Amino acid sequence: MIRKMLHMHKGQRGITGLETAIILIAFVVVAAVFAYTALSAGLFSTQKSSEAIYSGLKEAQSTLELKGAVTATANITGDEGTGRIQQINFIVSNVLGGEPIDFALPTANGTTGFATTNSNNKVVINYVDEDQTVNDLFWTITKLGNCDDDYLLENNEKFKVTVGSNTCNLMEALGATHFLTANKKFSLMVQTPIGAVLEIERTMPAYIDDIVNLR
Repeated sequence: MIRKMLHMHKGQRGITGLETAIILIAFVVVAAVFAYTALSAGLFSTQKSSEAIYSGLKEAQSTLELKGAVTATANITGDEGTGRIQQINFIVSNVLGGEPIDFALPTANGTTGFATTNSNNKVVINYVDEDQTVNDLFWTITKLGNCDDDYLLENNEKFKVTVGSNTCNLMEALGATHFLTANKKFSLMVQTPIGAVLEIERTMPAYIDDIVNLR
């Protein structure tokens, strides 16, 4: 009987304590690698989320806000067939009491209504209507209220922006076939170096006076 039992167990081997320890160590190593990978992915995701939040906040703090009405000055008064606009005026401040915005003035490209290609202006103003898109218009500013001597639009400051001038006006930039005239819908796209684009969309009245309040 004893011999029969010994014959049954012949050739079979059990798991030793050393093998068990090796298997446990392998499980621990795999678990540690998995945990490190998951932790690294979580930290990377958190870092990217923080960067997105700070980037969005910086953009919001470098964005312009329109203050008050938009007005236009006529070169020629009249209805849709005769009226012509040569300047557009609007007032801006920065939102959220945020970052200063550089309003270094553009250099006029002769009397064309455009800024020169090597101009130092950081703010770019484009014009869009149903007929055309006109980029990098010439503009000037008038400082309102309690503004300092620089060209940075800072907290609690307001700048009146005038697109065009008496000699370098909007009418010249738009060309002879697509003047800004009565009943026409248009947009000004004011682009700052960092912040979101300020879009000013208005429609001209049926008759153009010397000064038009576009509200």
